[in-house]
Amino acid sequence: MTEPQVPSSGLQLDAAQEAAVLAGALPYLRRYAGDTIVVKYGGHAMGNRDLAQTFGRDIALLKLIGINPVVVHGGGPQINQMLERLDIPSSFVDGLRVTDANMVDVIEMVLAGSVNKEVAELICAAGALAVGISGKDGKMITARKLKRTVRDTDSEIERVLDLGFVGEPVKVDPRVIYALSGSGLIPVIAPVGLGEDGATYNINADTAAGAVAGAVHATRLLMLTDVAGVLDAQGKLIPELSATEARKAIQDGVITGGMIPKVETCIEAVQAGARAAVIIDGRIPHACLLELFTASGSGTLIRAD
Repeated sequence: MTEPQVPSSGLQLDAAQEAAVLAGALPYLRRYAGDTIVVKYGGHAMGNRDLAQTFGRDIALLKLIGINPVVVHGGGPQINQMLERLDIPSSFVDGLRVTDANMVDVIEMVLAGSVNKEVAELICAAGALAVGISGKDGKMITARKLKRTVRDTDSEIERVLDLGFVGEPVKVDPRVIYALSGSGLIPVIAPVGLGEDGATYNINADTAAGAVAGAVHATRLLMLTDVAGVLDAQGKLIPELSATEARKAIQDGVITGGMIPKVETCIEAVQAGARAAVIIDGRIPHACLLELFTASGSGTLIRAD
C-alpha cells in the first residue's frame, strides 16, 4: 500500500538558526511547564512511518521538558485490516462503525493490543517512558450505548439506529492518568470504554480524547487531522474561534461534513474544563510543536466563550 505524501517544509537550518529557533521557543516552554496536553493521534500521521517516528519524538520531547502529554489514539485502518483478514463485514452510519458482539472483541484486541503498544513503543524509542492502557483500565472511561436517529426523507418519521456496541463517554475518572503522569510516564489510551452493564464499548477516538481533555482540565487538546484546520467560505484557515462562533459557523454551513463532529468535540472539551482545543494538520512534521511553541500556531484554536 502506498503511503500518503507528507508535506515538507523544505527548510534546512544551520546551527545558528537552530539555536535561534530554540531561543524563540523558550517563552512557550515556560508557559506550558507542568501543564497537561492531550493529543488525539490518528489519520495519516499514524499511517506514515516517518510521521509516526516524528510524532513519537515530539511527544517524548514534551515530557522531557516538563510538560505532561496524554495520547489518545485511533486505529480505523488497522481494524479494517483485521476484520478483512477474519472475513468479518463492516458497515458504517454517519462515520460510526456498526459493532456487534463479535466485532467489539476484535476492535478491542486491535485498539488496546497491537495499535496501543505500537504507539507507546514509538514514544519509548524516542527516550521517554510511555504506558499503553485502554479506557477500561481503572474504570477510566465509563461509557453508554450511543444512540443515533435518522429521519425518513419521505415520511419525515424518525427512527432509532442500533449501532451495537458503539459507545460515548459518560464519565472519565482521571486518577489513572494522574498516577502515570505523576510517575514520569506518558499515558497512551485506546478509546475503549466500560459500560455500567459490564459491556465493552467502542468509542470514537476524537470523542474519547475530548472527554479526557475535559476531565484532566488540559491546557490544550490537540486534534491531529488530515486538513489544515477549520476553513472559511473562501477556503482560508480560521486561526481562532470561540465556542459560540464555532456553533454559528456550523449553523451557517461554513463548517460542514466530517469537520462538524470534530469541532463539536472541541466545543464539548472546552466546556468540560479544557482551556482550549486546536484542530491541526497531522500530516505536517512536528505539528504539535509548531502549535505549542510558535506565535502563529498551526491550526484552528477553539476556546470557551
